[in-house]
Amino acid sequence: MMAARLKRCVVRRRDGPEQHGVAASCLRELRDKACGVLAIDKAREPITLVLAEDGTIVDDEDYFLCLPSNTKFVALAKDEKWSSKILDSGTSWLSESVDEVDSAVEKWKQLARQLKDDLSNIILMSEEDLQVLIDVPRSDLAEELTQSETKIQVLQDTLQQVLDRREEERQSRQLLELYLEALKTEDSILSKVAEPEAAPRKEMDVVDTGTSSTDTSATAALSDQVLAALREKPAPELCLDSQDLELVLKEDTAALASALGWDKQKAGALQKACDQELSRRLKQVQTLHSLRSTSKGKKTLPWGDWPSSKRKK
Repeated sequence: MMAARLKRCVVRRRDGPEQHGVAASCLRELRDKACGVLAIDKAREPITLVLAEDGTIVDDEDYFLCLPSNTKFVALAKDEKWSSKILDSGTSWLSESVDEVDSAVEKWKQLARQLKDDLSNIILMSEEDLQVLIDVPRSDLAEELTQSETKIQVLQDTLQQVLDRREEERQSRQLLELYLEALKTEDSILSKVAEPEAAPRKEMDVVDTGTSSTDTSATAALSDQVLAALREKPAPELCLDSQDLELVLKEDTAALASALGWDKQKAGALQKACDQELSRRLKQVQTLHSLRSTSKGKKTLPWGDWPSSKRKK
């Protein structure tokens, strides 16, 4: 007589996320094995097996044999009842991770659509947005933009160049700031040697700032992430996208200084740098659009004519 065929099943307790895989040839064998692997006390038997997806009670041998392999069961001990909350609690961690993945996928797709509409949007993107598009698998980005993988490789290399160029600009500005700071320190030392009585003037400059103690916080328009970038990043205007730059410019200087813990002069210098960076980006976009309008009737920047990603040594 041929032995009964084993069916793979997955079992767990009502309140436990831990799952166990077992193989059983019949419903009775599955109950016995479930009690063993789930450590259900003998006093709480007999158990009832229900489908994890909807709580259907499985007590018919033929029905059990019709179920596919790897069907998930919940083992209910005596006096326990199935509830839809069992399913929710057992899969909540999965739905949370799926939501995070969906959010990340949705972000790069939104950015990709911006490029599909107009490649000059690269100029207006933040460093974080550029990095997101660089990290997208080439095949996925090619499918979203309906372009060949070769052209997508050129695009991603170009995005990397833009990112590298901003980093080079940041380093150059840091060096310039250090140089100017050294000059200022040197001038200060020389002035103290030449005019020792001029020191009180600094106190006068500090006393009359023209700000009110009521300016204690920036408006809610600036997110914590933007404020952190402004506070911690060197040359933060290079990190932000154009919308965030506009928000910084609209902010009251005194309120911005209070939110960042800076003096008003430093906050004003930051807003000036943001204004210059925004103007530079907009001029680049206008130049691209002007070149496009004068080209031979082409309405969009041609993918095939996008600059080569190779840098000159």
